[in-house]
Amino acid sequence: MDAFLTSTVAVAIAEIGDKTQLLSLFLVARYTQRLPIVLGILVATLVNHAISAWLGAWVAAWIPLNWLPWVLAVSFVLIALWLLVPDKDDSNNSRFLGMGAFMATTVMFFLAEIGDKTQIATVVLAARFTDTIWVIIGTTAGMLLANIPVIMAGHWLMKRLPLATARVCASMLFAMMAVVTLSSVVWNS
Repeated sequence: MDAFLTSTVAVAIAEIGDKTQLLSLFLVARYTQRLPIVLGILVATLVNHAISAWLGAWVAAWIPLNWLPWVLAVSFVLIALWLLVPDKDDSNNSRFLGMGAFMATTVMFFLAEIGDKTQIATVVLAARFTDTIWVIIGTTAGMLLANIPVIMAGHWLMKRLPLATARVCASMLFAMMAVVTLSSVVWNS
């Protein structure tokens, strides 16, 4: 259950102000129906984060056990620092818009997540926790928790969210995960 809760909270907070929220705003402005957008996010995130989590679990199996906490802690710190950098919507989405709301959302979200902070976080979280399925479910829930309010409330919500504060909180959360990961090394010594 720790894998689920940690993954959900980490991704939900990390997604605030992320380019996928900007993509959600763009999609809501383009398509009138919100359910296909939500379902597209769900499918894209499940596929993307499943691949990422399985990769993280596979990498963790190859790293020597005494190195794993150190590699994970450094990874969490790097993600914490990366989260302090504001995201920009740097995608060219126009070629997918003719596919309809569900397919356009699915394709664009999947592509937007490649190499994104939450994809890297999913790899690291799966390497940290042995419950890979719960990491996938948690990171997907976190993505939905961050994006569904944007889809429902749109521009009104984005104007009121303190994005800089959210980035700092997300950064602190990943820094705390690094500390917790290393504390397990200290307590088990």
